[in-house]
Amino acid sequence: MRADFAASLGLVRSLLIYYGQPWRRSALRRFYANFIKPDDLVFDIGAHAGSRSRTLLSLRARVVALEPQPMFADFIQRAFAGEDLILLRKAVGKEAGSVDLHISRRHPTVTSISSAWISKVGKTPGFRNVTWDRIERVEMTTLDALIAEFGPPRFCKIDVEGAEADIIAGLHHPVPLVAFEYIPATMEIAEEAIGHLRRLGPYLFNRVEGERHHFVRCEWMSADDMLIELSRLTKDNSSGDIYARLEGDDSGPLFAERR
Repeated sequence: MRADFAASLGLVRSLLIYYGQPWRRSALRRFYANFIKPDDLVFDIGAHAGSRSRTLLSLRARVVALEPQPMFADFIQRAFAGEDLILLRKAVGKEAGSVDLHISRRHPTVTSISSAWISKVGKTPGFRNVTWDRIERVEMTTLDALIAEFGPPRFCKIDVEGAEADIIAGLHHPVPLVAFEYIPATMEIAEEAIGHLRRLGPYLFNRVEGERHHFVRCEWMSADDMLIELSRLTKDNSSGDIYARLEGDDSGPLFAERR
């Protein structure tokens, strides 16, 4: 009974975070509208409560959402019934198979398939009160397999708490635009992800801090310059998302944005 209550509380907390601040969702929609057009295919890897998928659907994108947490997959299935969204209850990684999903009932936003990431961030102040108190074995696929099944996406968003580099390592087809989370305490994961992407194609990089939904830099930068910028961040800096776009892909005003 106590575990069920903790899980329900975690769900409510996540819904308040992702749906309880409509001004942030409006800002995200304006941001995404710069590079997402109707009928674009998008992969939402780590869909969680579906807030990013909801925004993408509002732009009339076709969304393939992957969420292995049963509680959130159930919520997405109910909340998005009848919409142009395909839900897969799978994790994504470097290789297809199965994997242990480490779930925090009270803080489900930090559920992860990476035990190494959990071990490292669990020692930082921001995760002091987090306990990963449930493990489920889940099916795991790869980005290559998703592309083979659904076609190449215009945009791939990855937010999976420590498995970002492994997911990108399972990609052998350049995607026009990729976004993945970075956390200063585990910056080596972002650095590894950038290394994988630069081997795939001529990517340029920018980043977003927190939930601000605009780029930190006016100009896109090379992989080397992004790695230098990341090396200057401290553990006190906020987390965010790194965006990588293929050089020459200039569709949408976002890529000419000046702030």
